[in-house]
Parts: sequence; structure tokens; C-alpha cells
Amino acid sequence: MPHSAHRPTPTLHTQMNVRLQGHGAARGTALGRAWVRQMNIIEIQDKYITDTNAELHSLYQAMSAARQEIQVLRERMHGTLSHEVGEFLDLYTLLIDDPELLRSLNELILTHNYSAEYALKIQRDRLTTEFEAMEDHYLKSRMDDLNHVLGRIHAFLKKHSPEPKDAAGEILICNNIAPSELAQVQAQGIIGIVIAAGNTLSHSAILAHSLHLPLIVGAGELLLQKITNGDMLIIDGNSGEIIVNPSPQDLRHYHSRLRERAKEQRELEQLRSKHSRTRDNVDIVVQANAESPDDVSQAYALGAAGVGLYRTEFLFLQRNKLPDEEEQFQTYRDTVLRMNGRPVTIRTLDLGADKTDCTGLTLSNEENPAMGLRGIRLSMAHPAVANTQLRAILRTSTYGHVRILVPMISCREEIILLRKQIKALSIQLRTEGHDIAEQVPLGAMIEVPAAAIALNSFIKEIDFLSIGTNDLVQYLLAADRNNAAISEIYSPLHPGVLAVLAQIIVTAHTHATPVAICGEIAGDAHYVPMLLALGLTEFSLHPATLLEVRRVIRNSDLGTLKTSVTTLLRARDRKSIEEWMAAHANTTPT
Repeated sequence: MPHSAHRPTPTLHTQMNVRLQGHGAARGTALGRAWVRQMNIIEIQDKYITDTNAELHSLYQAMSAARQEIQVLRERMHGTLSHEVGEFLDLYTLLIDDPELLRSLNELILTHNYSAEYALKIQRDRLTTEFEAMEDHYLKSRMDDLNHVLGRIHAFLKKHSPEPKDAAGEILICNNIAPSELAQVQAQGIIGIVIAAGNTLSHSAILAHSLHLPLIVGAGELLLQKITNGDMLIIDGNSGEIIVNPSPQDLRHYHSRLRERAKEQRELEQLRSKHSRTRDNVDIVVQANAESPDDVSQAYALGAAGVGLYRTEFLFLQRNKLPDEEEQFQTYRDTVLRMNGRPVTIRTLDLGADKTDCTGLTLSNEENPAMGLRGIRLSMAHPAVANTQLRAILRTSTYGHVRILVPMISCREEIILLRKQIKALSIQLRTEGHDIAEQVPLGAMIEVPAAAIALNSFIKEIDFLSIGTNDLVQYLLAADRNNAAISEIYSPLHPGVLAVLAQIIVTAHTHATPVAICGEIAGDAHYVPMLLALGLTEFSLHPATLLEVRRVIRNSDLGTLKTSVTTLLRARDRKSIEEWMAAHANTTPT
């Protein structure tokens, strides 16, 4: 999306000390000058041209430059970020290469003698009208991605970079930010971000946390009017507070808080070798989510009890062909060996049409990919791909404690079919001379509301459960977590969400089936007392949050929390739940 790079001198009214409030989405504090990024319409110098061939050449060069810029950024990504940010970068590449976009631009230039810039503007206006008429919130939210791509192309047509190069030490103020932009602006020196829209559990918020980039969301529509380029800011990604032109007292408090947090971090580091045990001596299992060797090594070093969710999608992205059985086997085996005997839960492929295609696995565009062909549905639609992956996982089982986790389960029939598939593959592997474990535990991700409601109907068919709260919450509330227009609706603190979580946990305990949460809330210390009160004793989370969650667990009294769960579940609204959480928060380091 095109943005103004002009930075005027701060006006007098912005020199006043002002406090604004948003929602802390990625922890950390920052002190720096504001860069207010306004969204502009595409400015056109020349609407018409005479040399259409030269204009097409300029357009193709700009598209190639935008594609190359994305590829360079993609190659800089490592570990978890390679997958998380990479998904959105891959989407941008697909948009640039969209045949329909190119056809429309060619027609506008060749038929009407429009300049490439004017053709881009016309096409964007057309698409904006189409997207705004859509009823599907997910598809509407994709307009931001398209705007961003067209903005990159336009910037290269104008022969300047889409972002300024002198952003070192600055805090970005904007209406919204795409996930793929986060790594880019951080590389250019941005030390914090405040956005007018957004949600604390959006993809951008999750990625900002991974990048250790303080982020405040939901600061309000007037944000860009209340802050001017060059204003000195203090932002707190924990509390969501924004201080404009801080006073000397504010600055002293900021530096004091930095010292306190440095001390807290040193104290957290001392918990690497400690147990995740409550004050009343109840052991809580804290495992890590991972998808790369770096993630696994970090999890082991931090004392994770295992890998509770190993994502396999990264093996299938940005490739010319599907990974074969041997490549997958070696990757999974190395992961298991790195954990040195601690359990590793490998999730089967959870690609969807909203992510990307790879050769050999063509995914059709879907109106709502979040509720489309993904997870177990994808595996059933492509049995050869699923069989290759399952064979590789089964072969890994002799190298350590391996479990198989299947996403998007919705009914008993899926589990039964999967059990038969695994049994047949096990016989096949043994016949071929491979050693595999006698029993490889099979688990289901509970993220489809129907599966949560009907859990009793199939829980005896599985060995463990993992609650995927990221998707479960958005399905329960019919609220896309990446749609800024309904960001206030998407919240795990809805009474209905808590009721479903409690029902899942109680059902699991009744059947003596292990249950964990692997969504983002598992790694947010703010939610830990609530989850413990609901009876959860297993967490799987990003390695970066493991020590902080361990600290909260060690400061919690499980018995006390459980005695107050009735009050929690009787809460009628989000405010009441937040009050319960505030009353049961613990912040004293151990």
C-alpha cells in the first residue's frame, strides 16, 4: 500500500504531553520518535502515454523488482519466522503473478493508452469495489494484502523504495500493518509499532511477538491525528500505553522500568532448570511449539518437557516438488534426537488454499479457506501425500517418544479411517523391514466446534487431545481474528469460549485422556491462571514465552484457583472475566 515518506517538522500542538491508550499486543517498551505513515491514494503524474510497449516494459520491470524484493526478504527469514512471515510473503508473490491482474493491466495500457501508474489505480479501484461488496469477512481482509502488493509495484514504477531507509530508532504509527511488513520495517530500524486497528491475537500481533517488536493495537481511528511525525514517544507493549512527548518524570520512569525488566529477565533465566510446579506441588507439563531445528534446540535448552506441537508445513512451502518420505523421515528423526528422549508430537500437514500451493499438491482457491480443505480433510483428499508423511513419522517412532497429532478433526469417522490407514501403513513398513514402535499415540486437535461438542462420541478412539484455540475461538465467535473491523469480537474471554474450553477439559479428564492447549493463549502469562483454574495441566507454547509461563505456574496455587472456577464460569460478560483474571493474576518473581 503506498505511503507517504514525507516527514514534516512537528507542529506546536503535538509538543504537549499526551497519554493515549491501546491494547498491548507484543510485549516490550520503546522510546523513539514517531514516524506517522499516512495511507495515500496512488498519485498519478501522467494518465496517458504514446509508447505502450515501453510502458509495458516499465510495468514488468516494476513487478519483477517487487517480486525480487519479496524474495530477498523471504530468504532472510529463519526458523519459525521462515514459516510464519513466509506464508504472507508467498501470498504476495502469488498476487504479483496473478494472470488476471496482469491481463487487466495489459488491456488498460494497450487498449486505452493508460500509463502503468494509472492502470494500477484503475485496477485497484475496481478490485476495492468488488471486495467491499463481498459478505465474507475473510475475503474482505485480503484487500489489504492486494493493496500492499499494488503499492510495492507502484513504488518501483516511481523509482523509489516502498519504505524510507532512515527509520532507525523510530516508532511506526499507522492505521494497520500486514504481517509480512513487520520483518521489513524492523530490518529498517523500527523499534516499535502502534496501529489504530488490529487485534491482540491477530497474525501481525503473533509475528511481532516472535520478532520481539513492541506492538500496540486498537489505538483508535484518531491515532494518526493525535501524533505527528517527529513526536517523541514512549510505548508499552505490555499495558498498551502511549506517551506522546514524555515529561522528564516519564523518561525517568521509563528508564527505571527498563532496569526492572532487565532484572526480571535475569530472574527468568534462572528458571531454565526449574520444574513447572505449582505452589501446592502439582506438576504442570510445559512443552514447546516448534517447526525448525532452531526452535527445537531452544525448547530443549529452556527445559521444555517436550515438543507439544511440531508443525510440518514448512517442509512443503517454497518448493519445486513435494518432500519425499526420506527427506521427511530425516527431518522428523533429527527433531526427535534433538529432544533427547523427551516426547515429540508431530502434527500432520495443515496447509490450505489460504497459504500456498506446491508442485504435486494443487489447492483450488476457496471462498473461505479457513473453513475449507485443510487438516485431516486435506489428508483424505490427497491420500498419497498423507501416506508418505505418515510412513515417515512411523519410521521415526523407534528413535524416541513420538506422537501423531491430526488437525481439523470434526467427527468419529475421520478418526476411524485414520486408525485403519495407520494400521495398514504399519503392516506395510514392517513387511519392508522397517522397525516402528508397537504403539504410536494418536491425538486430535480440537478446533472445530462440532468436535468439541461431540467429543464424547469419539474420545475413546484417541490417545490425547490438543486444543487449537486460535481457530476454535474464531469458529465459535464467527469472527476472523485478522479482520480489524471485528477485532473486538474475537476474544478468548467470551463466556461461551470458556464454557467450551471447560467442557473439553472435563470430558478429557473424565476419560483419563491427556489434554493440552497449543494456541497462542497457552503462551500468554495473562491467561495461565484462568487455564489452570479450568483444570488444564498441559501447555504447549512458543519457546520465547516458556520461562515466563513457568514463573506464573510456580507462583500459582492450583487448589485456590480451582475453588474459584465456579465464579469464573458464571461470568456473564468479558468484563467480569477480566475482573476475575485481574484478581487472580500473579506477578511476583520466584
